Amino acid sequence: MAISNTEKAEVLTQALPYIQKYRDKIIVVKYGGGAMVTKAHQRSVMGDIVLLNQIGIRVVLVHGGGPEINETLQRMRIQPKFQNGLRVTDAETMDVVQMVLSGKVNKELVNLIGGAGGSAIGLSGLDGRMVEAKPLSAELGYVGEVTKVNVKPILDLLDAGYIPVLSSVGCDKKGSVYNINADTVAARIAGELKAMCLVSMTDTKGILRDPKDDATLISEVNVSEASHLIRDGIISGGMIPKVECCVEAIRRGVGRVFIIDGRVPHAILIEALSDEGIGTMFF
Repeated sequence: MAISNTEKAEVLTQALPYIQKYRDKIIVVKYGGGAMVTKAHQRSVMGDIVLLNQIGIRVVLVHGGGPEINETLQRMRIQPKFQNGLRVTDAETMDVVQMVLSGKVNKELVNLIGGAGGSAIGLSGLDGRMVEAKPLSAELGYVGEVTKVNVKPILDLLDAGYIPVLSSVGCDKKGSVYNINADTVAARIAGELKAMCLVSMTDTKGILRDPKDDATLISEVNVSEASHLIRDGIISGGMIPKVECCVEAIRRGVGRVFIIDGRVPHAILIEALSDEGIGTMFF
């Protein structure tokens, strides 16, 4: 249903305090999950990011690309393997991960941002040695644990008016390349930037007391409560490492962290520019 010009003006008026709050501040967006499934979803999210950028918010986009990696591996007749939710990455798989994340997915997102009227530059954690890593475990192969981040290239791009788009790969001091969880990279980058907030776009509503009932969404979680929610089984499975990244980001100086459902149209705008809130906020 079309809305009137008066209603449009009212929406903009209500957003003004939030625009003023975030103007010239840094927001790190971790992009993944359901928000990446279709081109329509991707165009919508990239359009929202351009809008945030054009009202003066300094946006940094960190992305994964698990579905694209799986699809490419299967086309190459390489069977994806996982252990505790993390991809087992041998040398052959790492080549595919780097190709897909830093090549195909990264440049597609940069192109979509450009098509929406923004200016983006695609990077990986290898550029400027932004993300240094070490092996997370011998069993996982080339899966990395972040040891150091260098955000100067990101700040340089932000100062020049660009939207940095960063794929979640890194390297060690010898030059070996590692696949790193995008939530982990986003949390460390956000912490080093002292971002006002980190928004994790995924394919879940947030933290639910009952995973089968969306009405049980927990809208706010103090980081001191996270361990209790894990112990009680409310946070479980693949949500545990995501929440641990949220907690780390807060402890490294990020103002707020949000887990939101990226499948919801304009989810990031609803979270940033209104008082409705659609996910779980960590503080």
